[in-house]
Amino acid sequence: MKLTIVGCSGSGPGPKSPASSYLVEHDGFRLLVDLGNGSFGALQGLVEPDTIDAVFLSHLHADHCLDVVPFVIWHRYSGRSSGRRIPLYAPGGAHARLAGAADGQDADLTDVFDFVDLAPGRSAIGPFATETTLTAHPVECHALRLTAGGRSLVYTGDTGPSEGVVELARGADVLLAEAAHPPGPDLPPGLHLTAREAGEHAAAAGVGRLLLTHVPAWVDEIGQLFAASAVFPETELVRPGATYEI
Repeated sequence: MKLTIVGCSGSGPGPKSPASSYLVEHDGFRLLVDLGNGSFGALQGLVEPDTIDAVFLSHLHADHCLDVVPFVIWHRYSGRSSGRRIPLYAPGGAHARLAGAADGQDADLTDVFDFVDLAPGRSAIGPFATETTLTAHPVECHALRLTAGGRSLVYTGDTGPSEGVVELARGADVLLAEAAHPPGPDLPPGLHLTAREAGEHAAAAGVGRLLLTHVPAWVDEIGQLFAASAVFPETELVRPGATYEI
């Protein structure tokens, strides 16, 4: 598998990166995981949008899904779309939410997407064996495990501390984990991980490598890297445009 970081800024786009979006490729298949605000522009600098074979949205907060709107506009009006419908895996209600953002009430995006409601459990997307579990977040959010070619990648989506995410990541080669909360007291529960908690999840799951993402622009990203590395040394801080062979 090949992972490319399209965007990694937490809670919204920042001065250095769009919001969350990750491109995972295997055997010629391109899966786009999340499409947060600002990420579609960066995506066009990496691949032709018509080469995306499927889209997976972990949840329906704007920093993970809102650039579905320019994705639709490109397919409708660029003159470069093949016209094939793209499977879009997302929590229930995604069509109404995204269509409303694109064109208003009663709009329809099924000319571009074939919407598939997510449910926890095992399935497949193209060449990837998939497994999802619900995370600790205020809205329905799915962590995702992708397995192909004997290798595995787990993406936390957005989550607070979660035993379910640890179990999903058990023995994975790479854990791509959010680390949005800075250290400190009185953090809201069931929302995000601190970097130390991300490291603790990686250690508990016995993963090979931890990639930190979703750090908001106002949080010290180097401090987050140091905090996670203190409990899990095999940690990196992702950057937009970076690629990883898994």
